[in-house]
Amino acid sequence: MEYSYAIINSDSTFSHTLRTQLANFKEFNCAGVAEHSSEGLNIILKESPEIIFINLNQNAETCFMMVLELHQYLKHLPVIIGISKSKEYAYDAIKNGFFDYWLQPLNEFDIRKSVLKLQKRDFSSQCTNTTLCLKSYKDYRYISTNEILYLKADNNTTDVFMKDGSIISAFKTLKTFEDRLPASFMRIHQSYILNTTYISRINYGKSTCTIKNNSTTLPFSKSYKSNIDEVKKILTKSTITTFN
Repeated sequence: MEYSYAIINSDSTFSHTLRTQLANFKEFNCAGVAEHSSEGLNIILKESPEIIFINLNQNAETCFMMVLELHQYLKHLPVIIGISKSKEYAYDAIKNGFFDYWLQPLNEFDIRKSVLKLQKRDFSSQCTNTTLCLKSYKDYRYISTNEILYLKADNNTTDVFMKDGSIISAFKTLKTFEDRLPASFMRIHQSYILNTTYISRINYGKSTCTIKNNSTTLPFSKSYKSNIDEVKKILTKSTITTFN
């Protein structure tokens, strides 16, 4: 696995040292460096890095406020790792959902441990097999989310299209499912949520996604293009890519 990252830090020497140490790990790829939180927020929203390294030695409170602000714009926050000369901000980092906390001076062992934790987390999320319960009056139907290709809005109901070709109707809005389905499901249109593990093609020219082993092509809208960009980035990591 490779992870793109951004650094938020006002100390250029610190940024250079961190990038030099991360260069020793093939898993890391720099997406940008910001000198302050507002610039960092812009890089995060523009480049969608998987990991954010934040120097908490200066302007720590402003950095924590930026992390809170991210919740307004992102459905899934990137992994955040705080770096400091002391444990002074460790408690606040935990409260704000930081993935890890490194103490300076940085060392290879701490970085390697974080890489292994990231890989273990990603493997666990890929192996998750969630069951969805669809209720209709006194009828309860349990289906594996791994078997769902996509969901389509139909007024105040939702049609669930299954891998075996069947269609199950649920008396819930698409928004209800968007908030409850696993991370592999992505809203791509006002009328569609797609299980991204079944994507075989993304055509930006036609604004469409094609489903594996299926002739179905679904549209994606401009308002959800950022979700498509995120999916493309995830899929690219796990494929052998050739560019003309």
